[in-house]
Amino acid sequence: MWAVVTGATKGIGLAIAEKMAENGVNLIVCSRNIRDLEDMKTGFAQKFKDVALVTCRADLSKKQDIQTFANIIREYCDSPDILVNNAGTFIAGSLADEPEENLPMMMETNVYSAYYLTKHLLTAMKARQKGHIINICSIASKIAYPNGGSYSISKFALLGFSKVLREELKGEGIKVTAILPGATWSDSWKGTTLPPERLMEAKDIASSVWNIVELGPSCVVEEIILRPQLGDL
Repeated sequence: MWAVVTGATKGIGLAIAEKMAENGVNLIVCSRNIRDLEDMKTGFAQKFKDVALVTCRADLSKKQDIQTFANIIREYCDSPDILVNNAGTFIAGSLADEPEENLPMMMETNVYSAYYLTKHLLTAMKARQKGHIINICSIASKIAYPNGGSYSISKFALLGFSKVLREELKGEGIKVTAILPGATWSDSWKGTTLPPERLMEAKDIASSVWNIVELGPSCVVEEIILRPQLGDL
């Protein structure tokens, strides 16, 4: 079994990759940072000796890098069993005051990356009549909040993309799930003074992802909302 995880070297992406590896799933991953990929390979070689890990340095806000990554995926598997569109970025700001480039930048990274990579892989997935596409959205896909700005717009769009995919792929044997986490410990929260229990652990998001992957072929979880026990920040 092969899984593709984008933005896989940190936070939720890394936790999902580790959960897949724990269960014997081979991985093809990407990140913008070559050093992070090297560190990931070193760690996985020690912890998951029987699992293949293929890495690619790619900035998925760029169509050429998406094409390169898709070509690497095809070298190792005709089509992945699991595609996790996790790559994303967050810049706080209000629509009135944020730089105008925030919206196109976050749309390219948070939405277009998932759109184009999925399109590259869909033909083969449809031919197999099998696969599971998991889009890591956000509670910001449902609720606008102060300083959410263009980030929230992009995450609303990613959830819309998931809903359209789900409708189109119902009869193709391909599952589509949108994961909507609330505040989760990741690089986005570096430097915060909030107590540990105020945010969720990335490993809990990963466990939820694995639980839905294990379901039988006649059942799909379309959407999962996860929030900190104490509520949104």
